[in-house]
Amino acid sequence: MTPLSTKIPTEHLGFLLLPKFSSLCLANALEPLRAANLIAGRPLYQWSLYSPDGKDVISSSGITTGPIKSLTEARDVDALFVVSSYDYRRQISKTLRRDLVGLSRHVSILGGLDTGSFILAEAGLLDNYLATIHWQELEKFEEAFHDVATLSDRFVIDRNRITAGGATTTLDLMLHLIRASHGEALRLEVAALFIYDGTHVAEDPQRPPPPIDSLPFPADIGPVIALMETNIETPLKIGDIARRLGISQKKLERRIRRILNTTPVAYYQHIRLSAARSMALETVMPISEIAVRTGFSSASALTRAFAQHFSITPSDLRRRALL
Repeated sequence: MTPLSTKIPTEHLGFLLLPKFSSLCLANALEPLRAANLIAGRPLYQWSLYSPDGKDVISSSGITTGPIKSLTEARDVDALFVVSSYDYRRQISKTLRRDLVGLSRHVSILGGLDTGSFILAEAGLLDNYLATIHWQELEKFEEAFHDVATLSDRFVIDRNRITAGGATTTLDLMLHLIRASHGEALRLEVAALFIYDGTHVAEDPQRPPPPIDSLPFPADIGPVIALMETNIETPLKIGDIARRLGISQKKLERRIRRILNTTPVAYYQHIRLSAARSMALETVMPISEIAVRTGFSSASALTRAFAQHFSITPSDLRRRALL
């Protein structure tokens, strides 16, 4: 590879870890930096880990990460990335907002990885910026923050704000940053080290519609599942799904029963109830609104179906998650 200039100073990146962050997301941020240092033969990057209070943080997979510095010590980094994944709404506090706003006066670049964008937006630090977030949170994010221009891109760089949608998009982002600072040759070597083709660009969608033959279902029911998953708030009739696919309703029912061992109606309800479960756990949305979002006529109708399916009501599930 072409020798790297020794005049480029070491970049110091900070990562604010919030409870239940994704270990994979953090690894995909740090490992490319470590690899770049190794390949270059000198410290192109250094990094520090922070938590709101300086205590060790437990990831979503139960891994304790430390030693950790307090967020208030992050003034000397060139960029600070907020790393959060699950239960991110519960991590937001007046103190965290205050500390992030204060740091924004000293740290030139702020970023959010996975659901970290939500934390920045809650602090008003993404107002009038382009930004992205994990695809599962895009709709909620756009509804919550009208002053943020929400995109479904894999990652977004808008002036001094950087956001990425999740674990693999964080790897894409880091490869992009390596190329921007140190050239394409180094980016390619780092990508090769991880056996990663690195062909994605920022504007690629996080979740492109897959070809039918690559769906996680046999090809003959893949289109059925896709229609169900994209019509949750206003469910389609099974006959309408069959007509859209150009087959008879009886043939559709036979296919579903043969492959999934259930009926189309039951599987469609499973998809809707799974969506309701995610909303109950990951949002503060009233049960009545969750019912509307998942195609149920009322909160009581959702609660009955939910309890029958999961053996717990959505309200009790939400309370249990808070314990």
